[in-house]
Amino acid sequence: MAMSDPIADMLTRIRNAVRNKARTVTCLNSKVNRGIADVLQAEGYVEGYDVVEDGRQGLIKLRLRYGPRGETVIHEIRRESRPGRRVYVGVEALPRPIQGLGIGVVSTSRGVLSDRKCREERIGGELLCTVE
Repeated sequence: MAMSDPIADMLTRIRNAVRNKARTVTCLNSKVNRGIADVLQAEGYVEGYDVVEDGRQGLIKLRLRYGPRGETVIHEIRRESRPGRRVYVGVEALPRPIQGLGIGVVSTSRGVLSDRKCREERIGGELLCTVE
């Protein structure tokens, strides 16, 4: 059966892995999911990721980051735009989760970017998720 929302699947896997204090989590590979993984790595929410070939579309293996005493770095990760209700934002309407301490992940014409990069480049797009 085809999956209707692979982005929500990835975010749920990350949310469950953080709750279980897992070191790694495996997600399905797609261009958007790799873009989200790039943004999470650039903003310091994950240590890194590897793309693993499995003969089909492949998998993304994320290495999650925790604090020095084992506290979670990702407290909440929420899907904003869904297949049934797309959320598009201009550069002026980009959210600032936790007064700028969190990030918003935006799909733009220049790829998947964080809200900070979108403000620098003065570009809006589809708000995929927010991470706090």
